Amino acid sequence: MIRIRPYKDSDEGKVLSWCADEEAFYMWTAGVLGDYPATPEKFAKTGEAMRFTALDETEVAGFFTIRNPKNTLDELRFGFVIVDPHKRGKGVGKAMLQLGLDFAFGIYKAEKVTLGVFEDNAPARACYASIGFVETGERETYSINGEDWPCIEMECRRPS
Repeated sequence: MIRIRPYKDSDEGKVLSWCADEEAFYMWTAGVLGDYPATPEKFAKTGEAMRFTALDETEVAGFFTIRNPKNTLDELRFGFVIVDPHKRGKGVGKAMLQLGLDFAFGIYKAEKVTLGVFEDNAPARACYASIGFVETGERETYSINGEDWPCIEMECRRPS
């Protein structure tokens, strides 16, 4: 069973260890935290949002943030979504983000939750779609190491 709790500083080492290579780092950060490698100083920037840790049993299994990009609680945004590479494909991300949606809609009464996902990240796109996220048609392109990485905007609206 997956549960989420507020992030603790003691989670940092585990989360950063999941960015063992440059591609994983940029897939997770889109370059927002600066250049590879992941460091505690760069990771501290995620503290500008509400940070959550997912646990399976008692072990850290995932991490994500929630922020309000428009300074209103009507719309919240998931970011920095990552799952322990050894636990991917086992429903951890789906369960973690479903709990995040429950929090956003149930506690904050948000009308919608948004996120961005790289076009080439098919497993993440499928995970997000499985819990109700749909593509909005909006796209953004990030320039990472001289390459263009197309990013798809997705949203999930509050159930009626």
